[in-house]
Order: sequence, then C-alpha cells, then structure tokens
Amino acid sequence: MAVIRIGIVGHGNLGRGVEAAVSKNPDMALAGIFTRRPPHTITPRDAATPVHTMDDLLAHKDAIDVLILCGGSKEDLPRQSPELVASFNIVDSFDTHARIPEHFAAVDAPARASKHAAVISAGWDPGMFSINRVLGEALLPDGATYTFWGDGLSQGHSDAVRKLPGVANAVQYTRPIKDAVERVRSGTRPVLSTREKHQRDCFVVLEPGADADQVREAIVAMPHYFDEYDTSVTFITAEELARDHAAMPHGGFVIRSGNTSDTQSQVIEYSLKLDSNPEFTASVLVAYARAVYRLHAMGHYGAHTVFDVAPGLLSPKSAEALRAELL
Repeated sequence: MAVIRIGIVGHGNLGRGVEAAVSKNPDMALAGIFTRRPPHTITPRDAATPVHTMDDLLAHKDAIDVLILCGGSKEDLPRQSPELVASFNIVDSFDTHARIPEHFAAVDAPARASKHAAVISAGWDPGMFSINRVLGEALLPDGATYTFWGDGLSQGHSDAVRKLPGVANAVQYTRPIKDAVERVRSGTRPVLSTREKHQRDCFVVLEPGADADQVREAIVAMPHYFDEYDTSVTFITAEELARDHAAMPHGGFVIRSGNTSDTQSQVIEYSLKLDSNPEFTASVLVAYARAVYRLHAMGHYGAHTVFDVAPGLLSPKSAEALRAELL
C-alpha cells in the first residue's frame, strides 16, 4: 500500500485536527508542519514530526504528496492556495460561499499550468452539506432545499472577527431559529429569508484602547459574514473567553422537502452533531487529500470541488472491497 505523504500548512485548531486525522489513516504519514511562527514554539502531536518555517516549504517539495492548507478563508487561503498549487497538490477549506467561484478560478489556472491537482472548499459546509444539497435537488426536483447551521462555534466567522482592528480575540456562534426549522420539517416549504433562519452571536475581547462601538459596527456590517443576519456582539474579558468558550462544538442539517407526485411528499434530512468543529473539518480534508493524490496520479489536473470527486476516491478501500462491503 502506497503511503501518502501529507504536509500541513498552519498549526492552529484545524492544523492540529489534521495531525489527529492523519494518525487515524494507516495509508498516510505526516511529512511535516509548516508555520509562520517560530518552529520551536510548535509542539506537534507526535514529537517525531518535523516542524519548519513557511520559508522552507519549497525545499521539501519532493517529500510531500499533498499539502493541506489550514489557514483562514478571509486572508490566508485566497493568497496561499493559488500560490502553493503551483508547486504542490493541495486541499483547502475555503468557506466564503459567495466567493467560491472566484477562488476556484484563481486556483484552477496555476494548478493546470503546473500539472497539479487541488480540491478547494472541502469540509462540512461547504463540503458534506454541499453534496447533500445536490443529492436532494437531484432526487426531488419538485422541492425546496434548506440549510441550517449550529448551534455551534464557527471557525471561519470567528477568524473573520479576530482579524478586525481592535479585536484581541473572539468567537462566533451560529444558532438556527427553532420556529424556522420546525416549519421546514413539516414539509410546507416556507419561504425564509437569511435573517429568518439564523442568528449570530459574537463574544469579543477588545484590544486595550479599542472603541467598542466601532468594533461592533465593523462586525454587524461585514459583507458575506454578518450583514444579512441579526447579530449580537457581547464584549467580555480574556479570562471569560478562556473559561466559557474553549469548546468548539458545531453541526447542523440540510433538509430537502419535495413532492414525487401530486399526493406524495417526501423529506430528506442530513445532519451532523460535532463535538469538535475543527477535528471533523480536518477529517474531511484528510479524506479529500487521498482523493487529490489519486486524481493527480490519474492525470486529472486543475481545481476540483467535492462535486467532482467520486466517493470511492475518498476511501482507503479498493473498488472491489467497496462493492463487496458497502454497496
């Protein structure tokens, strides 16, 4: 069995999750962690895992089959993914839905030019939820699709808040509005605005001297993240953040409600309940790293999304084993 050599770019919550996920996959090995921080400040899960600076990444090109990029979608991935796919096969978790077509195009061109493969926007949404939206629409063409996130902590939205001037640290929770969920599950196909489906709650630690009103306005007006939602902003101390907001649960569900005839209605629901948002996202990235390795070996260069990857490419099992055991 070929061992897929994985490199990790970034060692925050998601990078540490990738470490854990790689350890669960016997056909993979961790080639190294690459960080913008001083390497001696990083404590890898396995003490034998080498830690390097980002400046050393290209020197290790021949030792890495797939890079998993663990930066944020607001600033890191739009720059890193197009740049690094020129030298590596990559997987990223870019999750700004409105900008995915733009991000795909930015990664696709250098990937094709350099004959590398990439999967962008892998995770659980975009990712697993995206697949279930496509399946629901294909199976029930006369219907409506609804996606609810939470109750849980959003890594991408938290990262976007932390990047704002005046913010020392922050977390953001997405909460589905219960009445909207029950209306959808009833099969009545309600028309719901973005604001009617979710609310967003932010807990923010300010930098010394920061203007709380300016920070609040910057959050609630942020395009693609908060401007279309009812958003609360609560300012707390660093101690309160560490005490009350250290866990990272999340989840949600995709519901397709439709009719297969004039008299028969059907409801499809896919749900996730996650103790750790970053560890589950990391597990998805690692499975798609296997797919990227195989796509590259087959000569399928360029950018791909989860829609383009056959489920069998995610599994370490052979096609024969999948037919015998899981079909």
